[in-house]
Amino acid sequence: MECTLQTKEKVMIMKMKDNYTMLMDLYEMTMGMGYFEAGYKDTIVYFDMFFRRTPDKGGFSIAAGLSQLIDYVKNFSFTEEDIRYLRSVGITNEDFLDYVRNFKFSGDIWAVEEGTPVFPGEPLVVVRAPVIEAQLLETALLVMINHQTLIATKANRLVRAAHNKGIVEFGARRAQGRDGAYLGARAAYIGGCMGTSNLMTGRDFNIPVFGTMAHSWIQLFDDELEAFKAYARTYPYATSLLVDTYNTLKSGVPNAIKTFDEVVVPAGHRPLSIRLDSGDLAFLSKEARKMLDAAGYEDVKIMASNAIDEQTLQDLRDQDAQIDLYGVGEKLITASSDAVFGGVYKLVAVENNGKVEAKIKISENVQKITTPGFKELYRIYDGKSGKALADLITLRGEEIDPTQPYQLFDPVHTWKRTTVQNFELKKLLKPIFKDGQCVYEEKTIEEIRAYREQEEDRLWDGVKRIVNPHKYFVDLSIQLWDLKQDLLNQFASRGR
Repeated sequence: MECTLQTKEKVMIMKMKDNYTMLMDLYEMTMGMGYFEAGYKDTIVYFDMFFRRTPDKGGFSIAAGLSQLIDYVKNFSFTEEDIRYLRSVGITNEDFLDYVRNFKFSGDIWAVEEGTPVFPGEPLVVVRAPVIEAQLLETALLVMINHQTLIATKANRLVRAAHNKGIVEFGARRAQGRDGAYLGARAAYIGGCMGTSNLMTGRDFNIPVFGTMAHSWIQLFDDELEAFKAYARTYPYATSLLVDTYNTLKSGVPNAIKTFDEVVVPAGHRPLSIRLDSGDLAFLSKEARKMLDAAGYEDVKIMASNAIDEQTLQDLRDQDAQIDLYGVGEKLITASSDAVFGGVYKLVAVENNGKVEAKIKISENVQKITTPGFKELYRIYDGKSGKALADLITLRGEEIDPTQPYQLFDPVHTWKRTTVQNFELKKLLKPIFKDGQCVYEEKTIEEIRAYREQEEDRLWDGVKRIVNPHKYFVDLSIQLWDLKQDLLNQFASRGR
């Protein structure tokens, strides 16, 4: 039976639009029209994007996705096709549709920079804008920050678990869709991977790319040795051979050594590596290492792949596996062990007659109670060691003098207090947009990666443990804590 598609469907599938303006939930648009009709169009509001829990019970996450958010906000505009569609789903106020037709973001955005280690409860993005503008950003903002922060965090965990062995992102074919593969590889590089197999990501973000061959290459030839030699004749300067198609130790490694001897070295080159993709990786790597060393190829690396995760990496290390680098695919690109980064976007303040009025969301689930107000986020570093001691969330405009002692207290167990002295104070929220104009100088991917390495080095080792990490404290200033308690008490007194 012939498979056919209607012309309109073909066009929509082939467009693969890069304009993500309509990447929003219907309720954002229905609320937008409601705000418009209720006379709230020009009301200035504040939204925080934050997360409540670090994936995999880790000690911290790695912020990522800001570059894509900036591009999204810069290009936020509706087409006539979008307007027609909105009308068809019940957005029928023509004055509001005119507003949408001429939409341009005019507000302010602050955000933590990509590569920053971040913790639950902290505002990663703060939006100040007219309420309709702020509301319409919600879904795309969360998609972009949540996804890349999740993958950067997972990549960072894998790199730490590998204990300085290189990790290459190999996951494109297992990713959830095009953007999952493309931007996931970008986030993995920010998180610490040494490169990717994804050519599109490598091209667009100037990320190192790695790759050898598939088993199909070897299966196509009459025998394994012929396949190896053919590949080595084509790439004598970059010979890396997959040795587990038939039998790793009886044929794969011996045939690789023979290829090195007869093709690569006579051509004036040194082979790069062999790759193991199945079997007992610890045992096979140790035996392969012996064989390579005995043949004079002590410099040839051993790479391993095959559904590798943090536990696998730890087990291989404990077994003294002779593996120099890893290709990690599905476990990384899908963050399969904890595949949702639960970032949320909540209203925290409204401007009335030029005054900022804090707003709070209350829930029987204590974790879902928000921290109200227009806020600032600081990181406090020890003046002697340079290590991060704690993060502090304050109300915007509070003054903290790092030359004077400052008392921190646990916002839940308030009797737990400590006084810090001789400390360095750093603002983590950077201005990104001012009055609708981008004011942030974007960093290259290498600058982001270097910044992540620098800031990660300033965390104590206990915070970086893969299992049962030390709890890093995120504290509220006294003024902010008092504001939150006052609002909670006000709602309690109303019987709500």
